Amino acid sequence: MLARRLFRGVSSLLVAAGLLLGVIMVLPAIAGIQRYVIVSGSMSGTYDRGSVVFADVVPVSTLKVGDVITYRPPAGAGPHHLITHRISAITTERGGARVFRTKGDANEAADPWTFTLPNRTQAQVRAGLPYVGFAIAALSERRVRMLVIGLPAALIAFSSLAGLWRETGAELEAARA
Repeated sequence: MLARRLFRGVSSLLVAAGLLLGVIMVLPAIAGIQRYVIVSGSMSGTYDRGSVVFADVVPVSTLKVGDVITYRPPAGAGPHHLITHRISAITTERGGARVFRTKGDANEAADPWTFTLPNRTQAQVRAGLPYVGFAIAALSERRVRMLVIGLPAALIAFSSLAGLWRETGAELEAARA
């Protein structure tokens, strides 16, 4: 009896956690808010590794020094993935294009590259949730997804079979009596 209550409690907590994670990821997307997982420690103290950050898409012309943006570094800069860093400087080229330099809050120096943003809009970070990104990153691995789907399915199947076994046993007992 205690094992059954414990199983139901743990199952309920896991379902609630899964639903909460789903809501955290789906509702912002419906509202047009972009989500990114922080994969390095360069923004530690503000957005630690494993955080999920939420970004509004804003006009590039509204960006200012101090804003945190998520962008793809220019070709040849080194990193080949999206980066979330704070704008540390904005200059203007002769043609009027805005040139940005960024810096991670935990980094000693600004990023060694400068860049322009090719689109009229840009993802500007507004908020973050710590640790949620670890769950999202884990779900990107096939084995974890199979476990998350397969384990509950196996438990449901086992529970159904156990219930059928008990019912069949009760019917046999009743037939013998």
